[in-house]
Amino acid sequence: MAQPHLRPPVYRQPHSKADATLSSSSSAAGPAATPPPISRPSSSLSRHASPTRFTSSTDASNRATAALVRRVLCPHVHASSAEPRPIDELLPPLTSSNDIDLQLYAIIAIVVKELVYSWYGKITPDQGFVEEVVRIVAHCTRALEGRLRTIDIEALIFDEIPELIESHVLAYRVSHPATPSPFNTDPHVVYHNLNPHPALSPIPQAIKESTIVQQSENEMVYRQLLVQGALAVLLPTEDLENVFLRTLVTDVIGETILGNTIGGKASEGWFIWSSIVKIVDVIRARLDLQTSVAGEGHESGPRSRLEKFGLLSERGQSTPARKHSLRSMPSQLFWRILQYGYLTFLTLRFVIVGLVATVSQSRPASSFGLNMAEGVDTPPIATMVEPPRSLRPILNFKVFSLISVLLNVPLRMPWLSGSLALVQHQLIEGPWKVGATNGLLNQYLRYLLTTHLHPATLLPPLLSTLRTTLFPNSALPPPSSSPPSAAQQKALKQACARSLASLCPTPVLRRFFGVVGHHGADLIPRGDFTEGGEEEEEEEEEEKEAMVREIEKELEVWEDGYLNRHVAYAVLELVVVRLLPEMGEKSVRGLMETRLGS
Repeated sequence: MAQPHLRPPVYRQPHSKADATLSSSSSAAGPAATPPPISRPSSSLSRHASPTRFTSSTDASNRATAALVRRVLCPHVHASSAEPRPIDELLPPLTSSNDIDLQLYAIIAIVVKELVYSWYGKITPDQGFVEEVVRIVAHCTRALEGRLRTIDIEALIFDEIPELIESHVLAYRVSHPATPSPFNTDPHVVYHNLNPHPALSPIPQAIKESTIVQQSENEMVYRQLLVQGALAVLLPTEDLENVFLRTLVTDVIGETILGNTIGGKASEGWFIWSSIVKIVDVIRARLDLQTSVAGEGHESGPRSRLEKFGLLSERGQSTPARKHSLRSMPSQLFWRILQYGYLTFLTLRFVIVGLVATVSQSRPASSFGLNMAEGVDTPPIATMVEPPRSLRPILNFKVFSLISVLLNVPLRMPWLSGSLALVQHQLIEGPWKVGATNGLLNQYLRYLLTTHLHPATLLPPLLSTLRTTLFPNSALPPPSSSPPSAAQQKALKQACARSLASLCPTPVLRRFFGVVGHHGADLIPRGDFTEGGEEEEEEEEEEKEAMVREIEKELEVWEDGYLNRHVAYAVLELVVVRLLPEMGEKSVRGLMETRLGS
């Protein structure tokens, strides 16, 4: 027998809702109208076309995330249906990727559960207001995705944003000199004069509580104005005229999301260090997986099995036993040469395959990350405008200069900095100009960016990590939660330094930081070939600790949350202006008057 209440509301049908939203925006929104978004592929096609095979833990996490979204945003369907339905059949699409939509809807569900249901559920059980919020968010995200197709994302990510980060690092080092200054200057004052920002004025001072309160109010007003300007461009006119709805969305996005992230712990040094540790763990897990697959079957025998499960310790053996178990020096040298030869072969193969693919392309690849739906043929749409390609070669992007500044290469190895600058100039302006805009090397680098850095692959795990960090246990963190103590923050910085050191070979770090013992930089790995094996191990540990301390010094540029908010708000402004150029031409009041005609 048919049950009418099992059918979800009309707004939860994705195709009809998308059409209705677009029709309303095209007829009434005026300047806010955007090109019609590409229809999202079906869930089966998206899963079939996805190049990534999720592990069982990832599948379980996705099922738990989908259950959270159904429970909060689709309570009636969740309670009445025996078999769960896909999210794309219950809610309107946010983007052209189902994986990205799942993570975005999880964040929306947590915000709605904690900030809307906490007071709205006490007034009425009606879900109309929540449905309206979901509809507005879906319209804005689809409009933003359409605008992404009109900007040069390569230049934004690898040139403009690194330039802002580089200016932050340089201003921090100027305000925190290595040698003490004879003048009594506040580092916050020096940095703020180099990188001023209206939202972070006046400079908060502990001796003047009024400056702290005024700066906090200015920052809150700035976030609200930023969100109101974005809504004035993206929302259709009928939704923009709803003052109550617009105010609620502004408070949720400006205070709950931006206030808790950029204005909160996301700008603190300990949070940045812990995030780096998580990213390094993911990279190391992938590298270890590849190493274990490549080296599977090379170790055999009971000794290797015991060492694999940690049941046998080399430190517990005597020195003669260790010397007897080690291979001879010629054997060590042979296997090391074989290892480096295989690594060279893989590198050359990677480069040659990329160059062949670059040359064989009939036309230049589209800009980085325009189509989020993988494996789906995009139909030619007359309204789609191909984004202008950057006229600057990739080798001139600021990301390379940022890496040099972060590692402090001009100070530690000025000869290396000058040599790299000379090589860069010769590649771009040399006789063959292989690194110029239309050069072979530039096309190869662009091919690598468009092939290996795809938003459909990078954004879902990034959004998942951001959600679990900002909303632990799928809820807002308790207001009484205090930041880590000074000792805990120092331990986090040290753990971050150790994680970064684990990604680079020890001989390279030893040479770069100038930490050289009596061993030097030997090609053969040091083992217990002499009676002083334990002393050698202790010296190795001292060298590693010295290198970790050097890395900690470079990580100090992120320890001040107030200074980090300068670069965070600068990056946010840059992204908003690139996506919404109208905000760079008119004030928020001018945008509202243009849209509402008042």
